[in-house]
Amino acid sequence: MGFVSQLLGASLLALAAGSSLAQAPAPVKNVVLVHGLYADGSSWAQVIPLLQKAGLNVTAVQNPTTSLADDVEATRRALAQQDGPTVLVGHSYGGMVISEAGADAKVAALVYVAARAPDAGEDYPALAKTFPAAPAGKGLVWSSDGFGKLSEEAFVKDFAGDLDPHLARVYYAAQQPVARAVTTAKTTVAAWRSKPSWYVVSRQDRTIDPDFQRFMAKRMGAKTTEVDASHVSMISKPEDIARVILAATQAR
Repeated sequence: MGFVSQLLGASLLALAAGSSLAQAPAPVKNVVLVHGLYADGSSWAQVIPLLQKAGLNVTAVQNPTTSLADDVEATRRALAQQDGPTVLVGHSYGGMVISEAGADAKVAALVYVAARAPDAGEDYPALAKTFPAAPAGKGLVWSSDGFGKLSEEAFVKDFAGDLDPHLARVYYAAQQPVARAVTTAKTTVAAWRSKPSWYVVSRQDRTIDPDFQRFMAKRMGAKTTEVDASHVSMISKPEDIARVILAATQAR
């Protein structure tokens, strides 16, 4: 009987161990990158190969920037194509997109890169006005069809100020026009309230004030890194950005 009891006990332990393994979080192998305003998916071109070299499946969303709802839907389509847990990364305005889309069950963590991170229903422009105005905004030019773009001078000097001007002009050529509706949109969800979050502050940013970034990062309780970069740190400091994204994939 003692032997049978021992055998039964061992079996129960094995079952318990198996149950524990079954509940262990799956490793994160997917990353979805969401660009901000005045850019497109090519803005992640320096980061993508670093993540792929680390064995990650990477998808860069192409936001239409016609409305927040449209951009969130584009991101949700990308998330639907992932085969498991995913780290969702947003740059600049892309932070609003990932805050809304990040409620998706596949999203394991969020990474904000010099990004907007309003609370649900919060007036982001009003919040931004409580900090010094960033110079880039003065270069936003609206056309008669209701779409805006940064002037070349503002793009090269204030948006991508730490890039070689020749390279900055290449990205300027790929600038995605933004609809007016995007500028007043409000999120209905703040996924950072329920998902682990990381934030990368750009110390030399002339598009979103660095102290404003620090405020948002602190409020969300994000693991925060600072880099000496302009607003486009994913272009000028891709290794730093990739390192933070990798940390988010390994933190489960």
